Amino acid sequence: MPTTVIELEERPTSIDGLRIVTTKQVEDERGTVREIYRDSVLRAVGGGSMGASRQVNLTSSRRGTIRGLHGEDMTKLVGVATGRAHGAYLDARAGSATFGTLLTVDLQPGTQVLVPRGVCNGFQALTDGCLYLYCFDAEWAPGMPGLAVNPLDPDLAIDWPIPIDPTDRSLISEKDVSAPNFAELGLAPDPVS
Repeated sequence: MPTTVIELEERPTSIDGLRIVTTKQVEDERGTVREIYRDSVLRAVGGGSMGASRQVNLTSSRRGTIRGLHGEDMTKLVGVATGRAHGAYLDARAGSATFGTLLTVDLQPGTQVLVPRGVCNGFQALTDGCLYLYCFDAEWAPGMPGLAVNPLDPDLAIDWPIPIDPTDRSLISEKDVSAPNFAELGLAPDPVS
């Protein structure tokens, strides 16, 4: 098998500051090497910088599991290491021109999403053993600024690919299903001057 190189590609989205990144990948008969993070490249494609990653988490989730929607006061670079996931992103930043915009992204190894502070991040695992990777520019701490939104909010109508029983705690946490619906948060975009 000849060596195949997939170059980094970045594209903006309908949410201000949220970018989808296809990482640089080199594949040969031994397998694949993917760049997870390179500061200079992220800056070059207009994504800014994560600065120093302060925390990195890896979750393992069974097929159908939903985690999120969480919008902490930190920038996140997220993606899957193994498997596939259906990512959901909601702009909950009151001052943002894209406030209230919801975007979904099919995530597979090599696809990442740069999630700005205050944009809610959530996902549904589409495969058993889905490994979802989070790189944070700040350490998570109890009580840190941010918000959570119910990922099953009927007004958001997120098209989760796998139907879910909201009472099944093996697929969604009590914390996530009990989070307020987006409208209940009482957020409003800043008035246009």
